[in-house]
Amino acid sequence: MNIMPQTHQEHIPVMLREVIDALAPRDSGIYIDGTFGRGGYSRAILNTSATTNVIGIDRDPDAITAGQAMIREFGPRLRLLHGTFGDMQNLLTAQGLSQVDGITFDLGVSSPQIDKAERGFSFQEDGPLDMRMSREGQSAATLVNTASETDLATIIYKYGDERFSRRIAHRIIEARQEAPIERTTQLASLIRSVVPRSKDGVDPATRSFQALRIAVNDELGELERGLKAAEVFLKPEGRLAVVSFHSLEDRCVKAFLRDRSESAPRGSRHTPTKGLPVKPTFCLMTRKPQVPSATEIEANPRSRSARLRVAQRTNVTIPTENAA
Repeated sequence: MNIMPQTHQEHIPVMLREVIDALAPRDSGIYIDGTFGRGGYSRAILNTSATTNVIGIDRDPDAITAGQAMIREFGPRLRLLHGTFGDMQNLLTAQGLSQVDGITFDLGVSSPQIDKAERGFSFQEDGPLDMRMSREGQSAATLVNTASETDLATIIYKYGDERFSRRIAHRIIEARQEAPIERTTQLASLIRSVVPRSKDGVDPATRSFQALRIAVNDELGELERGLKAAEVFLKPEGRLAVVSFHSLEDRCVKAFLRDRSESAPRGSRHTPTKGLPVKPTFCLMTRKPQVPSATEIEANPRSRSARLRVAQRTNVTIPTENAA
């Protein structure tokens, strides 16, 4: 698949060529970029030799604002929708769509979000303890300052795989009794004071910040809802390409696609396995996830943990209500 040179964007998305090759855009196809960001995947799809249409979805209003320049560039071939890909069923139905040719998700936080200290995602720069991708709802500061010690420990352990979660939660409770925890560097310092630095050099605050971000944005819930919606809206032979960046996301995608593919146990049509389609709705394109090349990792160290899983939709019909 030939991709024209990228222009007018802040960063190149992870595994760009692999994602476009997986989607295999075709003429008159409609493709969903479920995590539009700064439009890297959308631009690449629109710039292939096929005449395609793209609908970009993003919960971050900054992304929708930044994307207006691309709308002026590509005209009616690109539409942008403000919302979460977990709400894709409602968003696409409102656009009069019932089927699409391809869907891609680039999970987690985007580089523009990390790089802006005022968004509160980074523990390396001082900023308000926010972490809200949509800029709406409960912030990380609210969560940190109101959740119980048990709930904080559970969140940090479950979503961050942090073995010192109880120690961190206890320290947070102690600190907030003296003053609210409202800045990223304030929280990072608290965590570093009770968690030893690992031999691999990873900052002790990394896992806890990841956990709080996932909780604040309900990222795993959004992923589950988005995968179900993709199952409903993809045409037969339509492709799903998902890039994940940590094991929780990847396990969720892997389990969903395994359960919907020929790999899942199904029983008979009279006594199907509970909760699963009687017949496979996806065909796995590869058994193992694709990973970035050494060249890409060297050029973009943030890509090192990326995993790409790809599946193709079968012709098995799924009721629309299953996307809810």
